[in-house]
Amino acid sequence: MRGIILYQSKYGATEKYARWISDKMSFDIIETKKAKISEIQDYDVIILGGGVYASGIAGLSFLRKNINVLCDRKIIVFCVGASPYEQEAFQAIVQHNMTAKLKDIPVFYCRGAWDMDSMSAMDRNLCKMLRKSVAKKSPDDYQVWEKALMAAGDEKCDWTDRKYIAPIIEEINR
Repeated sequence: MRGIILYQSKYGATEKYARWISDKMSFDIIETKKAKISEIQDYDVIILGGGVYASGIAGLSFLRKNINVLCDRKIIVFCVGASPYEQEAFQAIVQHNMTAKLKDIPVFYCRGAWDMDSMSAMDRNLCKMLRKSVAKKSPDDYQVWEKALMAAGDEKCDWTDRKYIAPIIEEINR
């Protein structure tokens, strides 16, 4: 079984997961923006990983654009976010992203990291504005992601864990 992992990582957590999967499965690995469909179509298993930003999965546009060429391969998607896993929120991400010909592709969630210092100025400002907005609510009314946002604050947090790749490895081997 010949596989490749495509990833789009803004701050490193998605790349870390992609490398862990690559190490475990001896799959090739490449950033999505450097991937060429002429090379990717030679693989039996294609895994795409991307961070979750505003409910979108980074890098998924590569699959959308090339799904007709890749549809007879085993395709798996994993997304990485700073929030703890929450079934309802994850299903909303899947429903938002995995439409049309992507709807039957298995999707997995891996928890990422949080580091305000490494964020771009725009991302840092957006997060600060979001925190101000959430802070106006009662903490009793916070959703899971809002609790995580407020708890992380300006601290550097790394929730990446190899345990998150176990179900992805199981799906590869299925």
